[in-house]
Amino acid sequence: MGSSTRRHGALLRVLFAVKRTYYQLRYPRLRLGRDVEIRGRIRLRRGVRVTIGDRTRLNKLVRFAGTGEVTVGADCLLNATWIGSWTSVEVGDRCLLSDCELMDNDFHNLPPQLRHAPPGPATRAPIVVGDNVWIGAHVLVMKGVRIGHDSVVGAGTVVRVDVPDRVVVVGNPQQIVKKFDE
Repeated sequence: MGSSTRRHGALLRVLFAVKRTYYQLRYPRLRLGRDVEIRGRIRLRRGVRVTIGDRTRLNKLVRFAGTGEVTVGADCLLNATWIGSWTSVEVGDRCLLSDCELMDNDFHNLPPQLRHAPPGPATRAPIVVGDNVWIGAHVLVMKGVRIGHDSVVGAGTVVRVDVPDRVVVVGNPQQIVKKFDE
């Protein structure tokens, strides 16, 4: 490895350290693990508490909103992701989230007589994303869903029910199109 490559790597490490410090000062409810790389920007709204694991990379604008808690594991990539948490959203280790939305709240009561009332407990439920999950672009993950480890959610999918481990799901409604054990 040449000296200019080493110098470039050292400069990037300094830049990422400065960005980590800046965002942790700007957002007191943000906890960043060791060697997190903020390659774009982060935005936190409404008091959400966010913990990002070691060596996770955040590209473009990654947004978090709500009054809940978000935990992202180690060695993940979040690319232009929006996570809304009014209870909790948990993302495992080694996950890839690409320009998608995870919302643990649907913001409105379903019964007609309650639609204009403030959202109640039935409007929210935690989301859990297992380890090594790949969530494609324009995916919408709804409240109360668990996505099993090693699974893939194809682009544009609306995830309304749990996804088993080691499968590929696509569509709306979501359908299993591949099982990795076969």
